[in-house]
Amino acid sequence: MTFPDFFADIAPITLRDPLAELLGAARGGLIEYRFADAVKLAGHSCPTVAGAWLMTTRGLRALYGDAVPVRGDLLAALPEAAEVGVSGVIASVVTLLTGATGEQGFKGLAGRHARNGLLRFGTGGSGSLRLTRCDTQAAVECALHLERVPPDPAMGPLLYAVLDGSANAEQRERFGELWQERVRRLLVEHAEDPALVEVRAIHA
Repeated sequence: MTFPDFFADIAPITLRDPLAELLGAARGGLIEYRFADAVKLAGHSCPTVAGAWLMTTRGLRALYGDAVPVRGDLLAALPEAAEVGVSGVIASVVTLLTGATGEQGFKGLAGRHARNGLLRFGTGGSGSLRLTRCDTQAAVECALHLERVPPDPAMGPLLYAVLDGSANAEQRERFGELWQERVRRLLVEHAEDPALVEVRAIHA
């Protein structure tokens, strides 16, 4: 499997998953996640997947500082219903990194390590994602502003040509290059840009 070269420039994140440690799936419960893992889950690389990655990783850093974030001990909330817009896509990346799932998720062992009910939709709020630590109740709200990194102007006409079937092979390849170039700018050039992902502490 070959991904764009810039994937290697995107910082990974290491999480500690107590359930994985208990079940012997990861030594010390430590699991490293890379953006490529989110792409495999979503099936594609796009600004929404990139934005979900940035919101979640930036939010976790704000909540845990230099400590390793604890997967499975986080409540995640999205303002819109699951079927609205890109909520479902964002939620899949959030679940990957936090372990938080809806009611269909893992029910736990003897009342511990449950993941179900930790992902909620339709909660309102001004941000795109709210993360809350279950242990301390510290919470952050992350707002994504993709308009800060606009697409190349050539993408619009190319997209229409691709969708209506009139694009030739060269145009289709060029569209893919420009699409991923925007993703690269989001994740590499603007990874720490507070204007792209606004993170603020809130009262849970």
